[in-house]
Amino acid sequence: MQGGYRNKQDLNYEAKPVLSVITIVYNGSGFIERTIKSVVNQSYKNIEYIIIDGASKDNTLEIVKRYEENIALWISEKDKGIYDAMNKGLQLAKGDYVIFMNAGDQFHNETTVKRIFTTNANADIYYGDTLIVDDEGRSLGPRRLRPPEKLTWKSFRMGMLVCHQSFIVKRTLAPLYDLNYKIAADIDWCIKCMKQAKTLENVHFYIANYLSGGASWQNQKKALNERFNIMKKHYGIVSVISSHMAIVARFAVQKIQGGKMTN
Repeated sequence: MQGGYRNKQDLNYEAKPVLSVITIVYNGSGFIERTIKSVVNQSYKNIEYIIIDGASKDNTLEIVKRYEENIALWISEKDKGIYDAMNKGLQLAKGDYVIFMNAGDQFHNETTVKRIFTTNANADIYYGDTLIVDDEGRSLGPRRLRPPEKLTWKSFRMGMLVCHQSFIVKRTLAPLYDLNYKIAADIDWCIKCMKQAKTLENVHFYIANYLSGGASWQNQKKALNERFNIMKKHYGIVSVISSHMAIVARFAVQKIQGGKMTN
């Protein structure tokens, strides 16, 4: 099942760059509308919006259809997990850049995308800060791991310093996600993107409001194991042992304190 204006005709965007925003959702009726509104209400209009629904059993699709005239393409079908769904979105995207803004996540405000491309209209990657929010959209403060002033592919040795929802990459540099990873494939994907990028632009403001409580924090032990294997692949065993000890300690402290991990 699918819909959206691309089924009838492509929208002729007035200028470049065009940003493909991809939303992955499954049974997200409680959160999907806030995400849709944050995308379709952007002051920057060169946005191609794609929604990949995993055959939701609640009224997610009914909500999506309300905004169909503002959605380039939506599909609703079973998938093999979140990264399989993300790959579908990447393969459907036609924009110059891509970003994932999943159900419950939002652009920080209505001028976010416009400000990003005003900074530099031709960077390979744009990145910025992330605000953590609860189920009601209330601020829980900035993400504990903050973006470095200068980001490189080596920066992630100490963890995912930039949230996936605050990471915009040229579509031609974006590979498909490795489906061998079930929880932390986004880290592997971001590193691969950065390895190919020549210019990484720090926008120095919030890009996304991130809904606390993602899959990796609900499966912390498995996430740590996947992260270790990903870092070992990219950085080597010696480097990853020392850095991963610090990451494990960070998890332990957070658990003792009784707080939620916020990536």
